[in-house]
Amino acid sequence: MQYTPERNQGFEKKQILVHEAERVMEDFKNEVAADLGYTQRIESVGYHNMYPRECGQIGGNMVRRMIELVERDLAHGGQIPH
Repeated sequence: MQYTPERNQGFEKKQILVHEAERVMEDFKNEVAADLGYTQRIESVGYHNMYPRECGQIGGNMVRRMIELVERDLAHGGQIPH
């Protein structure tokens, strides 16, 4: 008898709600990765072949920066600072 999982084990296809945001987020991810010194590694092996720790560092720093942006926005009365 073969085991069939009841769910997709977390590998669901992501749904893009705002298609313009996909390119912006990809650029943001590459910017953060470059700041962490991963540009050469990404070019040689690609994101899919990087170690989980490396991807976690990139993702964690992306979240940290997004939180900083929101906090800065809220500190300026919810307006985007000029």
